[in-house]
Amino acid sequence: MLTIQEVTGYLEQLAPPAYQESYDNAGLIVGDPSTVVTKALLTLDCTEDVVREAAELGCNLIIAHHPIVFRGLKKLNGKNYVERTVLAAIRQDIALYAIHTNLDAVKGGVNWKIAEKLGLENIRILSPKRQLLEKLTVFVPETHSQAVLDALFAAGAGQIGEYRNCSFRSAGTGTFTPSDSAQPFIGQAGRAEEVPEHRVEVIFPAHLEGKVLRALREAHPYEEIAHYLHLLENEHQEVGSGAIAELPEPMSEAAWLACLKERMGLNVIRHTPFTGKEVRRVAICGGSGSFLLGNALRQGADVFVTADFKYHEFFDAEGRLMICDIGHYESEVFTKELLEEILKKKFPNFATLLSKVQTNPVRYYA
Repeated sequence: MLTIQEVTGYLEQLAPPAYQESYDNAGLIVGDPSTVVTKALLTLDCTEDVVREAAELGCNLIIAHHPIVFRGLKKLNGKNYVERTVLAAIRQDIALYAIHTNLDAVKGGVNWKIAEKLGLENIRILSPKRQLLEKLTVFVPETHSQAVLDALFAAGAGQIGEYRNCSFRSAGTGTFTPSDSAQPFIGQAGRAEEVPEHRVEVIFPAHLEGKVLRALREAHPYEEIAHYLHLLENEHQEVGSGAIAELPEPMSEAAWLACLKERMGLNVIRHTPFTGKEVRRVAICGGSGSFLLGNALRQGADVFVTADFKYHEFFDAEGRLMICDIGHYESEVFTKELLEEILKKKFPNFATLLSKVQTNPVRYYA
């Protein structure tokens, strides 16, 4: 039997809440994390109809991409759809969880799912984020440097792309004189000591700082640990906005639009004029992605698939690429399939259902 905490905790290992945008409200919005989950309903949006569907199906957890609550609720009296949805969930004892921009930001997340639907290859982050990595430098007696490294690796340090247990060690001599009140691991109080030491350096995601430092304290033999932490300006190549990838074979712009429409199940595509070039490199951003147009242009994308472009923003393509605005809902609706794949891989016997409620508030008249 799984609890809400076990289910959501696993999701947050893959898409840490620390990676959500400042305006976002991902996480457990309604519910007790210690509650045992019966079934989970997976959806793009959480609405009153989705809560009703969950209750009818016997689900006591709804996992949505979009948070139903973006801003703080000062009152809860049912005056709008947000308050009514939250009240309905509370009355039905259904927990509401959202995994939004943190799932957008990670390798294997929302943009990877879109790329998979489109048959793209060599997928990378379009705009990697900075200041998400820290470097730990610590001085350890040579006899204990591997044990300390093993503990740091177990805490999540030392992962660089597809390489794990990454570190740098250099040999040197540590000097110190313990005070009369000290209880040194090596040496005696009041006596100057020289010890062969390793300078050990590892990189880790900044949100793991507490876990990494606890592992350091538990594994390091010294009473006082000489160490430094540095926030890095390096781009985190596996965390950021959007994605860029390639088609296996180039195609004409007309053929690309037909492929995009068929594979994403679209009724309509808003796009800029043809550029006359073949389509090979494709930039992607699920949801509102106009802020990434510059990144797509700089990386030589032939087309940019996203949503919510404003009229004047279409001019900014300047004939250098074709913007394909496919609609916000349409670009992210497959996120519920992604969530099912993620959860089934970890919890194969856990009951997950895909919501059948059509939550798209936009309609097209033809």
